[in-house]
Amino acid sequence: IASAVAFDVLPLKLYPFSQSTPTGLDCVGWKQHVAFPVIADGALDKMALADDVGSEEDLYEDFRTSTHRYGHPGGGGEQLAINELISDGSVVYAEALWDHVTMDDQELGFKAGDVIEVMDATNKEWWWGRILDSEGWFPASFVRLRVNQDEPMEDYPLKAEGGKDDDFSSGTRRFGMGQTTKDQMRTNVINEIISTERDYIKHLKDICEGYIKQCRKRADMFTEEQLKTIFGNIEDIYRCQKKFVKALEKKFNKDHPHLSEVGSCFLEYQTEFQIYSEYCNNHPNACMELSRLTKVNKYVYFFEACRLLQKMIDISLDGFLLTPVQKICKYPLQLAELLKYTNPQHRDFKDVEAALNAMKNVAQLINERKRRLENIDKIAQWQSSIEDWEGEDVLVRSSELIYSGELTKISHPQAKGQQRMFFLFDHQLVCCKKDLLRRDILYYKSRINMDDMEILDVEDGKDKDFNTSVKNAFKLHCRDTEEVHLFCAKKPEQKQRWLKAFESERRQVQLDQETGFSITEVQKKQAMLNASKQQHTGKPKAVTRPYCDFLMRQKHPTLPTALPQQQVFVLAEPKRKPSNFWQNISRLTPFRK
Repeated sequence: IASAVAFDVLPLKLYPFSQSTPTGLDCVGWKQHVAFPVIADGALDKMALADDVGSEEDLYEDFRTSTHRYGHPGGGGEQLAINELISDGSVVYAEALWDHVTMDDQELGFKAGDVIEVMDATNKEWWWGRILDSEGWFPASFVRLRVNQDEPMEDYPLKAEGGKDDDFSSGTRRFGMGQTTKDQMRTNVINEIISTERDYIKHLKDICEGYIKQCRKRADMFTEEQLKTIFGNIEDIYRCQKKFVKALEKKFNKDHPHLSEVGSCFLEYQTEFQIYSEYCNNHPNACMELSRLTKVNKYVYFFEACRLLQKMIDISLDGFLLTPVQKICKYPLQLAELLKYTNPQHRDFKDVEAALNAMKNVAQLINERKRRLENIDKIAQWQSSIEDWEGEDVLVRSSELIYSGELTKISHPQAKGQQRMFFLFDHQLVCCKKDLLRRDILYYKSRINMDDMEILDVEDGKDKDFNTSVKNAFKLHCRDTEEVHLFCAKKPEQKQRWLKAFESERRQVQLDQETGFSITEVQKKQAMLNASKQQHTGKPKAVTRPYCDFLMRQKHPTLPTALPQQQVFVLAEPKRKPSNFWQNISRLTPFRK
């Protein structure tokens, strides 16, 4: 189920109208001529961040009341630039980064990749836009301004596929010195990719040096565990992106940008980009921890002092920490647009095409890992509801429920069949028995290690090994010990579903090995601890508001009050089927002791 998401932050670089975190700029075209002292290591402690609680507030007030401004007056340079264009009669288009699903008739729904005409951008969080005959409010952070604003709307497909465009390929329009319109459009996209990468590096540097470095000097305010929670592995991302941008710049043709061959860079770094998975998975925890800390003025003033000393734009820390999440989602859209303006004869065409698929796969992998991590809490809660549990926790070896249902199990020849509930996880099959009176209570009976098993389809009739007549049966056979388990389903279709489930389990295990997916011991312990606390209270765990609610604080009375329901990491394609965890579990009566 998609989480509600809304961001109180402007996109970093919406070429050509917005700026990231440039020193001396506080909105588009407004250059600041200011002299700012260089803060040496340790100077922050001496100057303003002493141990007394009021020091951060004093520093903040000094900067706030001074003439040095690094904020976005009037809601930000992006809004100023966009509204100036709109008021001048220009048409401004934006492209959707993520789906915006809404039931509110005052809001504008769209899918990732849709093109929206921006009609009003005076509000920071919600813009007014139009798609065909529909108009409404939409979250500004769900879109990015189109690179080629002067491109005719009818020439702009909602989904770029294959990189071919009949209108452009058949056209003879020229732009500049021998460049076709398509070449100029490719130049624009290449410039945006290079420009946004440079700004992104500056942004990551500001976070690492402006915030993390100063936080580490304040051991009285932050533990290392807190810093890990707030900033995740953003320092690793910074190191990776520095190498990536150098690779891009080597491939960048300054004299003829449209001839640049950047596709190979994305292919080279596709594996390293998987480190974003850890960051995205941790981001909800970071938001919650920041929300907790910023209830104390001391931390509010400290974070603001860090921002001002680093000369960063007027966005709160939670907004800055959102940008890596946005960045990894933006790559497929940029590459799709680049592919559209790349001729099939271009030397970069095949690499860009492959890079687009690669970055879609990276985004899909991040989505999948996040979904898997969200499932571990549910698995822990399920285990805590099982009576007489024995042995290691399910999470020690497993992180996904593949399938579940009732089967008749025959353990050895002449034995009577036993009706049992089976839960197939990756690596193991757990067997439970229903309570005779309370059918909603399950008792743990045994488990089977699936890594040692092979699946054998059994024909209807008398089975020689067990000397009994069977129907809709299959066997699990251990290659090492020759141990055999016989199972019978009630219907043929149930048997087929189990056989497919066993195939899915092996595929999942192989995929996890190939992608290196794993759950940390800390995450496992935390999930079991949460389940244990819920079990002792005897009450369902309180449902918390989505982690990013506090990123958007809606105050405008005429704007939508409901937050858009959409998972931040999910792109329009490839679509995933919803997790079947609770659909499977819901076939049972809710587990209660």
